Amino acid sequence: MANAFFADLLSTISERGRTLLGRGDPADSRYDASDLLELCEALLSGRGEASGVTMAREVLDGYRDLDAEGRLAFFQELANRFGPDQERLKQAIETWRDEPSDADASDLHFASEPRRQELFRRLNRAPGGTGGLVQMRSDLLDLIKGRGELAALDRDVVHLLSSWFNRGFLVLRKIDWSTPANILEQIIRYEAVHEIRDWDDLRRRIDPVDRRCYAFFHPAMPDAPLIFVEVALTETIPAAIAPLLAEQRQPVPTERARTAVFYSISNTQRGLGGISFGSFLIKQVVEELRRELPKLDTFVTLSPVPNFMQWVKEGNDVPLSDDERTLLENLDKPDWFENAELTAQLRAVLEPLAAHYFLKARTSKGRLMDSVARFHLGNGARLERINWLGDLSPKGLRESAGIMVNYLYRLDDIEKNHEAYANQGEVIASSAVKKLLKTEGRRLLDMRLG
Repeated sequence: MANAFFADLLSTISERGRTLLGRGDPADSRYDASDLLELCEALLSGRGEASGVTMAREVLDGYRDLDAEGRLAFFQELANRFGPDQERLKQAIETWRDEPSDADASDLHFASEPRRQELFRRLNRAPGGTGGLVQMRSDLLDLIKGRGELAALDRDVVHLLSSWFNRGFLVLRKIDWSTPANILEQIIRYEAVHEIRDWDDLRRRIDPVDRRCYAFFHPAMPDAPLIFVEVALTETIPAAIAPLLAEQRQPVPTERARTAVFYSISNTQRGLGGISFGSFLIKQVVEELRRELPKLDTFVTLSPVPNFMQWVKEGNDVPLSDDERTLLENLDKPDWFENAELTAQLRAVLEPLAAHYFLKARTSKGRLMDSVARFHLGNGARLERINWLGDLSPKGLRESAGIMVNYLYRLDDIEKNHEAYANQGEVIASSAVKKLLKTEGRRLLDMRLG
């Protein structure tokens, strides 16, 4: 209710500001990129609160009406015309050089700030300003590729959004069947790992006693989940996704549940890309679940391996024999996994390759190949198990030959695992996964000797 009151107050200020400025219906105002930039200059000039809120709202509304070409022109001018005040910066540098002091250092810091950062702060005061700026960042990401001149602009936006979406501002909310429909619709729309087909499918994921869903919200965007996680309560660590999502499955009574399985984590706001709060989400959900169900003792994911088959097909850094390459061609056949003999042959090749992919393969920049692995290992999880034929959906077969993995969050080891990965790049893995890597080593040795 407090958020709604504040939003209504801002809208009232905005409307009064329109009256003061002599402007009528916002629908009657149409701006091109150059008009908006002049309005931005006026917004930065330091007008009163009501007129400032009104101008901020007009900039955001006018921006929304621009086509892709107009938005690109707008961004390019923000990058070129709204950088630091050169004269002020020059003077601050000279003052610092003449007689350095803490006060001069502070003046230099503020003088070096691009004018567009203050512009974004003022735009953020408008009703719906935060959501408008998040959408603006999403548009910027669509246009930035190949345009290096927009990189500084993007850094400025990310700098501000990182502050505004600090973990301290985020609110964890449980999503269940009583959640407003407009939020449930977004859960369906933005599910990025295992498609939610319809409302019945959604209800099976959030309504039964052994299912949970949690999302982070920001007070300025109370009806827009930023990121959400779906959780299954089970008796043991699962190896496949189909039993968790089966329509006719029997729910696990909560008194028998010992394992919480994070089987889907989805971001909803592309404009917040690069601003990570997924790790905070998992850790807070673990705390919530432990309070509700003290008997839970295992917290684990059931995760996809989205880039594995692409890595295999591109040749990677692990050679394959001609026979193995011929064998892998069978993956293009429909229902190959129903042939027991073929499945066993493929497993003998792909499971050790998957162990190498996780433990040894790196990008040209020295990072792990798999983004999901980087996320969980960076959060202190352990690579617990590689699950053969864990996902037989068309997407799972296409991206990973059906392989899924479990990342184990052992609370006593999270900090230690995180430090090992962050500082030494070490992947903490179970003995079972390391054993598969030894199998891969023997295969490569046999190839060299052969």
